[in-house]
Amino acid sequence: MPSDLAKKKAAKKKEAAKARQRPRRVPDENGDAGPEPQEVRAPEANGTVVPEVDALTKELEDFELKKAAARAVTGVLASHPNSTDVHIINLSLTFHGQELLSDTKLELNSGRRYGLIGLNGIGKSMLLSAIGKREVPIPEHIDIYHLTREMPPSDKTPLQCVMEVDTERAMLEREAERLAHEDAECEKLLELYERLEELDADKAEARASRILHGLGFTPAMQRKKLKDFSGGWRMRVALARALFIRPFMLLLDEPTNHLDLDACVWLEEELKTFKRILVLISHSQDFLNGVCTNIIHMHNRKLKYYTGNYDQYVKTRLELEENQMKRFHWEQDQIAHMKNYIARFGHGSAKLARQAQSKEKTLQKMMASGLTERVVNDKTLSFYFPPCGKIPPPVIMVQNVSFRYTKDGPWIYNNLEFGIDLDTRVALVGPNGAGKSTLLKLLTGELLPTDGMIRKHSHVKIGRYHQHLQEQLDLDLSPLEYMLKCYPEIKEKEEMRKIIGRYGLTGKQQVSPIRNLSDGQKCRVCFAWLAWQNPHMLFLDEPTNHLDIETIDALADAINEFEGGMMLVSHDFRLIQQVAQEIWVCEKQTITKWQGDILAYKEHLKSKLVDEDPQLTKRTHNV
Repeated sequence: MPSDLAKKKAAKKKEAAKARQRPRRVPDENGDAGPEPQEVRAPEANGTVVPEVDALTKELEDFELKKAAARAVTGVLASHPNSTDVHIINLSLTFHGQELLSDTKLELNSGRRYGLIGLNGIGKSMLLSAIGKREVPIPEHIDIYHLTREMPPSDKTPLQCVMEVDTERAMLEREAERLAHEDAECEKLLELYERLEELDADKAEARASRILHGLGFTPAMQRKKLKDFSGGWRMRVALARALFIRPFMLLLDEPTNHLDLDACVWLEEELKTFKRILVLISHSQDFLNGVCTNIIHMHNRKLKYYTGNYDQYVKTRLELEENQMKRFHWEQDQIAHMKNYIARFGHGSAKLARQAQSKEKTLQKMMASGLTERVVNDKTLSFYFPPCGKIPPPVIMVQNVSFRYTKDGPWIYNNLEFGIDLDTRVALVGPNGAGKSTLLKLLTGELLPTDGMIRKHSHVKIGRYHQHLQEQLDLDLSPLEYMLKCYPEIKEKEEMRKIIGRYGLTGKQQVSPIRNLSDGQKCRVCFAWLAWQNPHMLFLDEPTNHLDIETIDALADAINEFEGGMMLVSHDFRLIQQVAQEIWVCEKQTITKWQGDILAYKEHLKSKLVDEDPQLTKRTHNV
């Protein structure tokens, strides 16, 4: 039975719960009193998803079900059923009959943060989906949260969406609220409050708000309706839900897509304190270095494990492969020597024949025990931007340009003045909403300045890569058919095959419907299409989304060899370091040149985070 003190404590909480139901007003962003945001309840209590979005969500779910039906997974749980570590042996994974993994093992240990890496199309996302849907034998006491897609548009706010994901806390709060209005048993109410205390329920809203703030949501944005946000921002809400729920196993597929550099730095600091099991797919070496304690390399239908971050993986793998090749060459030399001896002396004198028989037995033992395999290197990819020819400067002149989207809207830029030429190599950085993508649209003519003028050379051709290029692809055509349709002047299929092959699409990938390609392979189709426009200026807006690390390196090499100018918007610190000669910061309606490289800018962002939240680097998740 609870003590009198505990009963008094419950009674006070009961009164507080009643008080929370009284109408109150909170200050708006501008300081005026506004209506209290609608109280967070269960998912069904608030927010209405518009019918067309509901239909799209169902279509996506059906698509996922079809993919799951085409997937076959086998494996045996080798760890103890009550263990918090997961060891699965004899793991095999096939998709549409294609073998992605064969007789390998999956090892995920508590307290470890794994980076899952491998070439585009090799099956990384497919493996994550199989784990998330428990198609592999993972014990039920290990709860899994797999971040798959953005939140659908609705009338809910980001804060509501994040808080409602904790279904146990939401249910307990509703029950406590009901009992607070009834002549309820004090013992029952006390039990509810004690469980809520264990869940830190009184801090839930503050924690949800902190996560959203870290991902770029201002207090005003946290109170907006979800249907007023773009898909990229709704993806951030989905990511915030994953961080808020604190599952025992968290699966993230390219979590930095749609984030700016500020949010990437915050997420890196947040995830490096995760103390359970984290498995993430990322194309960012910098992010993998900052977060991961282990690397899983998906290669040649096996999962290979490395201790340490990405840089340590590269070093260890190189050493192991060098030793493997030394062993391989030694064995091959021994085999060749023994075969030659047997062939020469197998039918000679009795003594030589006995020695030949001995060597033959040794050879048979070597073959039976298994020989060292030759190292199979990943295919070396190369991108290519054709020569664009020279045009005299100035190529593009920006003169006293100001811009805002609506007549009464806030200014994005005010009195910009600069020029860019064929030797320009600039990375645009700054928080979301500062106008990085807007600037590229202004320079291409997709948007017109509100004031001022942008002058372009009459012969300049601009190629802009952006995140929505994939939506323009005809999914029913193959890459070969699509490119022949876009560039009818290229008559020969074999010539077009060579062009597409330069972007890492070979064999069946060239003739399969685009809808069957991975996101990374679709990106390569877009790059092939962009390059053969033969532009003088490359404007690249988040080009690394869905690309693997090897492809990003190939892209960096191609940019550095390109004769024309380049402006880049990217959340990938390493790519910026590889290709940018100048860093321009877009902030507070203007553009300023950063005096330093991108790594110095990252340290600047980290110091800003610590100033805002001194406990950030000390925070750890409760296990």
